[in-house]
Amino acid sequence: MRHLKSGLKLNRTSSHRTAMFRNMVTSLLEHGHIRTTDTRAKEVRRWADKIITLAKRGDLHARRQALAVVRNKKVVHKLFEEAHNLYGNRNGGYTRITKTGRRRGDAAPMSFVELIAAEGKTEKVNN
Repeated sequence: MRHLKSGLKLNRTSSHRTAMFRNMVTSLLEHGHIRTTDTRAKEVRRWADKIITLAKRGDLHARRQALAVVRNKKVVHKLFEEAHNLYGNRNGGYTRITKTGRRRGDAAPMSFVELIAAEGKTEKVNN
């Protein structure tokens, strides 16, 4: 039984899975959006929301916890500088998953994961 076992296995070893999600979260925070499969997108959303919540807290311990996952100092520094302005009044739900269809090679369902507040920020600048 898998009671109280959170997270998806995705047919990978734990070290491969952890490295994959670290890379995906780093890319999401760096570029603002990524394209991946549906199940990976749902799991990356969990990881990204935790990191953004740490960035909203903004203290040294939260920064060190975020660096333990993201491992890119520039991305973490940028996130901690902008998190309170972008996500200060939002209590969660920092990412949006949009289903885009099926992948050409193996027909896997694909999704587009993007940060919500970063998109809203650009809309305010353009208006």
